[in-house]
Amino acid sequence: MPTAQGYSIPPLNQAGQHMLRLLLSLLICLTVGLSAGAASAAEPRVGSDEVTVARGLQFLDWLLIGLYAGATIGLGWYYGRRQKSTQEYFTGSGAMNPLLIGVSLFATLLSTISYLSIPGETLGKGPVVMAGFFALPFIYAAIAYWLLPVYMKHRVTSAYELLEDRLGTSIRLLGATMFITLRLVWMSLLVYLAAKAMTVMLGVDDQWIPLIVLVTGFVAVIYTSLGGLQAVVITDLLQTILLFGGAILVLVMVTIDFGGFGWFPTHWRENWDPQPLFPVNLKTRVSIVGTVVSGFLWYICTSGGDQTTVQRFMATKDVTAARRALAMQLTVHTIVLITLWLVGFSLMSYFERHADALPAGMSLKDNADLVFPHYIAFHLPVGVSGLVVAAMFAAAMSSIDSGVNSITAVVMTDYLDRFGFRPQTERGHVRLAQCLAFGIGAIVVIGSAFVQHVPGNITAVTQKTTNLLMTPIFSLFVFALFVPFARPVGVWIGAICGTITAGATAFSGPIVQWLAEHRGIDPATFGTEWATRVNQATGTLERYVVDPISFQWIALLALAVNLITGSVVSLSVGRFDRKQ
Repeated sequence: MPTAQGYSIPPLNQAGQHMLRLLLSLLICLTVGLSAGAASAAEPRVGSDEVTVARGLQFLDWLLIGLYAGATIGLGWYYGRRQKSTQEYFTGSGAMNPLLIGVSLFATLLSTISYLSIPGETLGKGPVVMAGFFALPFIYAAIAYWLLPVYMKHRVTSAYELLEDRLGTSIRLLGATMFITLRLVWMSLLVYLAAKAMTVMLGVDDQWIPLIVLVTGFVAVIYTSLGGLQAVVITDLLQTILLFGGAILVLVMVTIDFGGFGWFPTHWRENWDPQPLFPVNLKTRVSIVGTVVSGFLWYICTSGGDQTTVQRFMATKDVTAARRALAMQLTVHTIVLITLWLVGFSLMSYFERHADALPAGMSLKDNADLVFPHYIAFHLPVGVSGLVVAAMFAAAMSSIDSGVNSITAVVMTDYLDRFGFRPQTERGHVRLAQCLAFGIGAIVVIGSAFVQHVPGNITAVTQKTTNLLMTPIFSLFVFALFVPFARPVGVWIGAICGTITAGATAFSGPIVQWLAEHRGIDPATFGTEWATRVNQATGTLERYVVDPISFQWIALLALAVNLITGSVVSLSVGRFDRKQ
């Protein structure tokens, strides 16, 4: 169906168009109707010191969640019947609507992480997280006019095909392997965080996390393995609508409770951390400059080295369409993140006003990441809770579906097809891709059990895990596409040194703590000290060593070490070759 820009939405026959319209209409009606219900339910609380607390999710809530899960599987089945080639399965035939692709990019890269971490970071640590918006113009300029013109010259299924042309098979396989590892860790983190939030909403113990992970992962993997990228992009659109609508409903409820916008903070709260313009030292947890730098590098490295992003750019018609997709991604990113930032402020003020509404043991400082899920389940009217919980599920699934589809594309293209392990028929090729997608999803469900051992709140855990391999992967593309003197051995050594630097920085606190406990080395040697915190699992106080290097500097340090060592070794090898 052509658009005004001349591009096409993923092909839908008449029945498919009716299905999509029905789903969108259902979402709009639910949002409007439940917003009215929310307003009605909240009116008795205006001007009152009492808080009406629901009993958690009710039948209507579960019905809405079930309808959403069934609709996404239905879309996957619909597109699955139409897939005739792996090109359609992985890139949607390369002519998808750039606006849809932009929304899908946003849903893929932020998802549950932002839905939980932005409100939690804002109400528990302070407002500086929004300083990342200062980096957006530079992000757009760098990606749109530096990376995209080079990348869009090559119409590839896997981004790592670009590495082999310049640096050989070993670098291509290195990039593909690091990407698969990164995305498996990323998706495991996502489903674990979503399941952890759900235990708060359901009022159950953490022992239910594996079952919740299983259900969330099962639904996402089913529609992804059936429908490919087209199903992923359409469901990402629906998931973004739910995600944004859920956040808006929370703002509406709190505003009604306050009788206006009195919840917006006008002074610095006692529970917020110091958040200076420049870091006092490397262990300063967050600063404005650190937020801008880390946000800029995250976007550049992800857009230039992550298959989930490159695959979506390849699904557009040309570089102009890819730029429109990027602009849409950053626009949605801005709107939704500002909304979630305000959600953090509103919930902070709400629970300061109704301090007795928080469960025993939950505080705005130490349990900030759990406050948003608690409000959703116990302080929203029946039906509204179901809609927002569906948004939570949607946020998790939007990254699972994209990650599974992208990993499948890499396994098929960079391993099986590259070395001749290809079914004889194209239909068999699609079937193999679908089976691989299902198997990859199963690995994610199992891997989520290990995420709980990474220290820090959601923001810190995310930075520590994703930055381990994000900058090394991007560095491979920098060497392959922009460094003419790069040599494979130099790129290998750069990747190893960069990864070690990222790991040592991300886990600098635990490393120093181990040295203190097992080797008797004083943490002050590394410019840090002991501190105490509440163990979320046991509720007891425990000692830990403050990270001597903040997570905000992982990407910068790892990228610098990677590029410098790789370049030095490449130049040295080049001189040796010339002498020979």
